[in-house]
Amino acid sequence: MNQSGIHLLDLPNEILIIILKKLDNTDVLYSLFGINNERLDILVEDDMFINILNFVQTSSIIDSKLDRFCTSILPKKHHCIKKLILETAFMERILLAGDYSNVTSLELFNFGQETVLRYFKGKLLTCS
Repeated sequence: MNQSGIHLLDLPNEILIIILKKLDNTDVLYSLFGINNERLDILVEDDMFINILNFVQTSSIIDSKLDRFCTSILPKKHHCIKKLILETAFMERILLAGDYSNVTSLELFNFGQETVLRYFKGKLLTCS
């Protein structure tokens, strides 16, 4: 079989964006943010990948992935985020990772009665 020397980065930006738009934006950020490739950094910085972060539909949110978001990605990009979609299981970690001054929409899922009582009866988020 004859292999050509064409790689993903040989594609034009327009094609790369089409491919990346087919993926979950949290997966794109997790995989490509900060990998020291100037071209990919510019593509990943596009509003379409950072404006809305959905941690509910993320294909595989695991502790190591969440750790990277909370320690590397969110502290650097918190000001770009306009909408957060969160599960209550990791809501506190994500919200404490940055100052989301431009968030205009926050959607919470699996927000049970005990969680409502915890956050809306004076026992608000605390850093530990």
